[in-house]
Amino acid sequence: MQLFRTPAELSGWTETARQQGRRVGLVPTMGFLHPGHLSLMKACRERADRTVVSIFVNPTQFGPGEDLARYPRDLEGDLDKCRQAGVDGVFAPEAGAMYPEGHRTFVEVTGLQDRLCGARRPGHFRGVATVVTQLLSLGRPHLAVFGEKDWQQLQIIRRLATDLHLGVEIAGMPIVREADGLAMSSRNAYLSAPERARALGLSRGLAAARARWTSGERRAEALRDAARAELRAAEVREDYVELVDPASLEPLDRADRPDARLLVAGFVGSTRLIDNTAVGC
Repeated sequence: MQLFRTPAELSGWTETARQQGRRVGLVPTMGFLHPGHLSLMKACRERADRTVVSIFVNPTQFGPGEDLARYPRDLEGDLDKCRQAGVDGVFAPEAGAMYPEGHRTFVEVTGLQDRLCGARRPGHFRGVATVVTQLLSLGRPHLAVFGEKDWQQLQIIRRLATDLHLGVEIAGMPIVREADGLAMSSRNAYLSAPERARALGLSRGLAAARARWTSGERRAEALRDAARAELRAAEVREDYVELVDPASLEPLDRADRPDARLLVAGFVGSTRLIDNTAVGC
């Protein structure tokens, strides 16, 4: 496994792979890797000849007062996990390599970025779209693999890849959960044991809404209320509970389609967590 610390090193390696006729796959991460990330690497390796993982805590997607400084980091542990996962390369740049002095260019996906997490974290998705565009431009992968846990992010990335004619397949992979249903997240490391138990309110809320849909309920308000009841019972402070079109993210009044997406965000203590599901999954 090779480690790249500069954009030029990454570009050179992937360009050589392309010239050799290899299908290149990219798994963008912010590190502190867990089994959810490893599932993305496995999926990428199954679909590509060469897999590169990026590990970069992107400063432009954190707003004032957010957790950039304390975001969990473990580069050496991450590199060991990547080796064990059989990836071919890791791109782990410093912030100055991605945003050198004089950097002025940002990417925005209007509309999709303005609701849900985007409305509550101004500038967040501008930072995400910018760094993903940089990674796709540098690595020129044939395939990039993302998790479905951040559903809004996945739709934004799909849109920018299409709109900018980047020629990359964007693959979304299912959420990986703990045995009790909690969606895996690097931010779970912030939770105390009691908070960890309360965090199950998010996945239980989604399960309650799915059960209502299976029993025949289609009204968005009723499905949202089912999820909210579980959040309240677990003392999770709601940020939002929304039923949306899976691609456009526009709010729905009814869940007549099984792929209608229910998205939740909430605070457990000071930790903000997100989760989502298709109502008919």
